[in-house]
Amino acid sequence: VASKLSSGGFDDPSSESGKVDQVLKDSFASGPPNVVLLVTARKGNVDDPAVRDAAKAVTAELAAETFRGQKVIDVVSYWNLVPGNPLASVQRDKALIVGRYPSGDNSLIDFSKDVLTRYTRDNPAAPITVRVGGFGPVFAQVSTTIESDLVRAESIALPVTLVLLLLVFGSVVAAALPLAIGLLAVFGTFLVLLLINAVTEVSVFALNLTTAMGLGLAIDYSLFIVSRYREELRAGYPTEVAVVRTVRTAGKTVVFSSATVAASLLALLTFNVAFLKSFGYAGVAVALLAGAYATIVLPAMLAALGGRIDRLTLFRRQAKAPEDGIWHRVAVFVMKCPLPIALAAVTLLVLLGVPSLRMQFGLPDDRVLPPGKSTRDVQDVIRNEFSSEEAGSIYVVATGIGDHDARRAAVDAYAQRLASLPNVARVDNENAHYCGSAGRIGTVTCTPGQRFDDPGLRARFDRPTATALTVVPAVEPLSDAGETLARAVRAAPAPFKVRVGGQSAQLIDAMSSLTTSLPIAVAFVALITVVLLFMLFGSLLVPLKALVLNVLSLSATFGAMVWIFQDGHLSDRLGFTATGTLAATSPILMFCIAFGLSMDYEVFLLSRIKEEHDHGAGNVESVARGLEKTGRIVTAAALLISVVFISFATSQVSFIKLFGVGLALAVLMDAFLIRGTLVPAFMRLAGGANWWAPGPLRRFHDRYGISEAADLDNEPADELARTRAAEPAQPAGT
Repeated sequence: VASKLSSGGFDDPSSESGKVDQVLKDSFASGPPNVVLLVTARKGNVDDPAVRDAAKAVTAELAAETFRGQKVIDVVSYWNLVPGNPLASVQRDKALIVGRYPSGDNSLIDFSKDVLTRYTRDNPAAPITVRVGGFGPVFAQVSTTIESDLVRAESIALPVTLVLLLLVFGSVVAAALPLAIGLLAVFGTFLVLLLINAVTEVSVFALNLTTAMGLGLAIDYSLFIVSRYREELRAGYPTEVAVVRTVRTAGKTVVFSSATVAASLLALLTFNVAFLKSFGYAGVAVALLAGAYATIVLPAMLAALGGRIDRLTLFRRQAKAPEDGIWHRVAVFVMKCPLPIALAAVTLLVLLGVPSLRMQFGLPDDRVLPPGKSTRDVQDVIRNEFSSEEAGSIYVVATGIGDHDARRAAVDAYAQRLASLPNVARVDNENAHYCGSAGRIGTVTCTPGQRFDDPGLRARFDRPTATALTVVPAVEPLSDAGETLARAVRAAPAPFKVRVGGQSAQLIDAMSSLTTSLPIAVAFVALITVVLLFMLFGSLLVPLKALVLNVLSLSATFGAMVWIFQDGHLSDRLGFTATGTLAATSPILMFCIAFGLSMDYEVFLLSRIKEEHDHGAGNVESVARGLEKTGRIVTAAALLISVVFISFATSQVSFIKLFGVGLALAVLMDAFLIRGTLVPAFMRLAGGANWWAPGPLRRFHDRYGISEAADLDNEPADELARTRAAEPAQPAGT
């Protein structure tokens, strides 16, 4: 599957910068360089004859490259241009060769892997060394790193998960069932992604979510099903009846839970970014498949095993009365003084969430890789030792305009206007170069606005009814300064209608696209959650309370992510480079996933509380019993899925590390702080209003809603009596 999925998908193709990329490709057969060779002179500087001859040979070799029928284009090197040009470093001991491979995504990644292997050169007898960088090789190395990270994460998560399952169930057979369902869910989702990829772009990064959510959700649901089945066996029911009762109660909860998680992740499809959509495809598929396997395949396994579910028992837990359990005692303690405990917990969550108010967004670049990775090191050299960002140029295109002679003066005047903007190194157009406000072109000091004639530019930027300009920044393209420059270019008066693209413009457009779709996604998640929880519990307060608690929990998680990954605290311990921003898609992705998982635990807990309440228990006792009967399961599920997530924190790619750490923290906070304190506190404070709904909605729920207790209450007594006697009762305390 991994070999067929896309390594791109971070852009919105309908955005202005996306359209610029398409115009450059279609009208100019050009675009930003995506392969960079860093040439270093062993002795002297880049103008020494031996260095020049060796570098020109490498330039000619790259210009002759053809891969899968596509020829490398726009190959330019320091040695093909006038001396002192910006492709040399300030110290003049290094220089660049840049080129563009015209195909995107997977072909570019495969080409870049080939270039990394063949063009990384360090022959002691040669006058130069060559290292490879640029967008293509960076993300080729990111892709390769993630693949190896995924293998390592799985090799950590699977054995640890199995050990934890053994501790939860105390039986090898019972512990193996959730893991088997998890693997089925993962492989099933891989097949779904393969089929979707046949009709639309699917990001390879979605495989990380597939593994984490597949194992996590399937184990969650299997824990709930198997635990309820064993509970029914202990109550004296024979295998067939125990399976039926399990599916009619816990199985129904699992169906609603998987639907809620799928709905949360379905919101990712509202974004016009293939990267996020891919996580939506994977998340919806894995949630629904995990729910289906847990309610169809797992009951069949339980029916086949019968009482042998406890074979290969390692230890047995002493059966306790509900009121003696730790979670029962926790619930009772919280409900004795709910207001101060709720205020303390809410205050803690608010304080943790304060840093999230200064969250800054960016796009991933080479710094997602750790220092020591070859492409990251090359980009660091370019960032620190070169005066301009050639590969990060802002592109300005205009189509449907007059011929060259008629527009020449207007294009020149426009180029000079752009060159006067702050932080501009140089502006190139179809006629000439103009020195920017930074007052330097490469190693040559120049007067801002100074013109450098270059007849060779005409072929690159001139078309009969179209023209292009490049604004080379003197600042990091993916930064606040780069974003400010792109906005200034877009705001500058132009003699004709222009579109502005490039990395800095892409950052602006990405944020605009995401923020436009975000309210729709949030509203969709909230609405679906309220509807599903109402259909399950027949209450208005329960869904609203769940939304409020989720917002508190997620804000605290985002606050921690800002403190760790944006501000750079713990960067040395976790091994990443802080850039002062978070990858723009990460918080959105974390919101949908963490929201879905928190609803997962909410449904587990409240369904059992509602069952106890429908059987006649009072508010306090139903909450205490419900928490006792699900607390251990929810805690175990949270620990298990957090192990899967935290295994991704071992990744060398920073946004995968953020994904793992953030979701593990969100899950643990939700399972322990929210479910252990705030839910019982709020349930106690609300009292009888917990299950209230207006008359029309109450009647609607009575007719169309779901009630687990009602299903069991309606089971005929004589049928129960017959089936109880059909098989011998299980030994006490099994």
